[in-house]
Amino acid sequence: MADSSAMFDGLRTVRGVLRSLRIYYGDRRRRAAMEGLYRHFVRPGDLVFDIGAHVGDRVAAFRRLGARVVAVEPQPALVKTLRLLYGRDPQVAIEAIALGRRAGTIALKLNLDNPTVSTVSADFVAAAAGAPGWREQSWTKCLPVPLSTLDALIAHHGLPVFIKIDVEGFEAEVLAGLTQTVAALSFEFTTIQRDVALSAIDRCVALDLEYFDAALGESQSLVHGRWQSADNIRRWLMDLPDDANSGDIYAMRP
Repeated sequence: MADSSAMFDGLRTVRGVLRSLRIYYGDRRRRAAMEGLYRHFVRPGDLVFDIGAHVGDRVAAFRRLGARVVAVEPQPALVKTLRLLYGRDPQVAIEAIALGRRAGTIALKLNLDNPTVSTVSADFVAAAAGAPGWREQSWTKCLPVPLSTLDALIAHHGLPVFIKIDVEGFEAEVLAGLTQTVAALSFEFTTIQRDVALSAIDRCVALDLEYFDAALGESQSLVHGRWQSADNIRRWLMDLPDDANSGDIYAMRP
C-alpha cells in the first residue's frame, strides 16, 4: 500500500508540474510582457536572483535579457525540472534550498496537485483554508529542506541588481535575511495575507528602497506606471478587493 500511495503521489506531482509548464511557458504574449517589464531592471550581464523559481519561467525571461541567474527552489520535483531545463546553462546556478531570516532547516509543505504553491509558511496554509480562490488547494505532505539567507547567497554568488521573491507567504522572512541594499526587487503579495506584504514593504524601506509599483496577478504590467511612495503603495494594497487575490510589488532605490 505504501508503494502504491507513493506512486500515486508521484503521478499527482508530475501532472501538477506539467500543468504549470503549460501555463507558464505556453503564452507568447505573457512572455513578451514579462521581458518588457523586467527590462526596466535588468541589463545583459547583470546578476539576478530568482527566489522561488518554481518551473523557471522567470529564469527564461532573465536569460533572454542576457542576465546571469541564481535560481533558488527547495521543492525536489521543481529542482529536477529546473535542472532539466537549465542545468546545462553555465549562466544559471540552481540552489536547492529555501531562504529565510536565518540558516537551518525548515518544513516544506507540499501541494502535490499544484506544486508551485508549496510553501514553508504555516501561516500561509492557515490563511488559505476556506478562503475564496484557495479552497481547492491542499498541502498534504511535509519535507524538511535546508534553509539559508539572502546574505549568504550574496556572499557566495555576488550582489544581484534585481531579486525576484515568490515564496507563498514567506516573503517578509526572506527579506529579513537581507542586510545589504540592492538596486531593485519584487515580492509576491496575496490578499489573504496583506500583513506579510506590509512587513515586506517596511523591510524594503529599511533597505533604502523608496519607490514602489505593483502588478496584479500574472499581468506583467505595472498598475500605476509611475513610482509611488511606500505610504501610497500601502494604501493601494489595503484598498484592493479580496478577489484581486495576488500580484507582485516592485521596489527600487532612488
